[in-house]
Amino acid sequence: MWSALTLRGRIYLVLIALVGVTTTGGLVMIWYTYQMSGIFNAITNEHLPAFQSAASLEVALVNQKGFVSYYFQDGDPTWLKQLGEYRQIFKDQLEKAKRLVVAPSQKRALVRIESEYQRYTDLKDQVIDQFKAGQRQLAAKLNTDVRLRFFKIMDLCEAYKKIQVANILQEKQQSQKTAVHLRYVGALAVLTCIVLALWLVLIFIHQILGPAVQLVQLAGSVTEAHPQRNVMAALSQTVHGLMENVGQTQQELERSRETLLQAEKMALVGRLAAGMAHSIRNPFTSVKMRLFSLGRSLDMNEQQKEDFDVISDEIRHIDTIVQNFLEFSRPPKLKMQQVSPSTVVDMVVQLLIHRLQSYEVEVKIDRPDALPAVQADPEQLKEVLVNLVINACEAMQRGGRIVISEQLRDGVRPNEAVIRLTDSGPGISDNIKGKIFQPFFTTKEQGTGLGLSIAARIIAEHHGRLEVDSRPGQGTTFILSLPLKE
Repeated sequence: MWSALTLRGRIYLVLIALVGVTTTGGLVMIWYTYQMSGIFNAITNEHLPAFQSAASLEVALVNQKGFVSYYFQDGDPTWLKQLGEYRQIFKDQLEKAKRLVVAPSQKRALVRIESEYQRYTDLKDQVIDQFKAGQRQLAAKLNTDVRLRFFKIMDLCEAYKKIQVANILQEKQQSQKTAVHLRYVGALAVLTCIVLALWLVLIFIHQILGPAVQLVQLAGSVTEAHPQRNVMAALSQTVHGLMENVGQTQQELERSRETLLQAEKMALVGRLAAGMAHSIRNPFTSVKMRLFSLGRSLDMNEQQKEDFDVISDEIRHIDTIVQNFLEFSRPPKLKMQQVSPSTVVDMVVQLLIHRLQSYEVEVKIDRPDALPAVQADPEQLKEVLVNLVINACEAMQRGGRIVISEQLRDGVRPNEAVIRLTDSGPGISDNIKGKIFQPFFTTKEQGTGLGLSIAARIIAEHHGRLEVDSRPGQGTTFILSLPLKE
């Protein structure tokens, strides 16, 4: 299982184990503090007051001794009054001890003390009554039995006090036992952390630092000026250099490949367009002029007019194809000037108002504020936006909605003005989306495949980007980004 784990998995596993052991140790410490707090509370709130109550019972009983003898000697009733006061103190302490009872054994001991004390006081009262009646011999004899019961009660109070001492010692032993267990757990946790830490160090040395040193040595970066303590910095510098070189090489290869492909296509199209310019376009211009003249002079019925319009549209379509070939083979020079992209958007919407109405397409412009001016050729930007709007209308066929949103994008260098053109059409599938900007690629029956290619080239000449975001059934968004400063 360990050999099947990746390096990252091994490091994560060891770190998780370290965190787990540390957390467990912390939780055990917290649990131990609660245990010690419980033991301390049991001693201070239960056993210690009970022990004090037992001692008070013993003291209150001892204080009752001798008052009857003093009364026998001088007959002063004050001694009997003090005896009654100490009897009440004993009873009060006995009630207090009852309230502190937590175990059946304590309750039984107090019940026995109370029973013996009741017999003791009854016998002592009999001694006093006999003495008052003049029966001194009977009183003295009965007083001997009273003394025996007194010492018996003393023994019971002492036994009850020992019960409380035993409870306190038991809690102490429990705390010591818990402390011993905690020491074992702590020692085990420390030992486990040390083992895991050493394991992690070995992973770093054998599977990270060792291969890193070998890589740096192979790259020729470890020299006398680069000691091994800087091996990671040297490796990072080497890797960054290699990545930059690879990236630059790949970019150059891609640019060279694209340039060669584009050059071949442009050369072919240029030759084709140069030959077509004189042999096709001029005759078509004459045909268009004649058709326009005939359309104004002839009196045609509906069928003839429909045929005439079809011929005129097809002639215009062929002329457009020729024009696209010429524009692709000979890119016009940009006439740069300060212009707001928002102004160009308004011009395009106004220019295509009738086309949009014929397609029954609704256009909404989402513009919090007009975009600032950029360096651009307004005519070329207008051509790009016209192409995108017409493509959206043709994709939706009839009806639909186009949303043109404008915004500023911060955080890039330079800051950009962004125009998003979103339609509610069928969207573009993933296998087609990567080809739509390629020259001569089209999904239309009568398309040339040059419209989006020309649009992308115009935006690239403005140092901007033309991107597409589309999902089947969720419409299409073309994103036109122009730098504010170049």
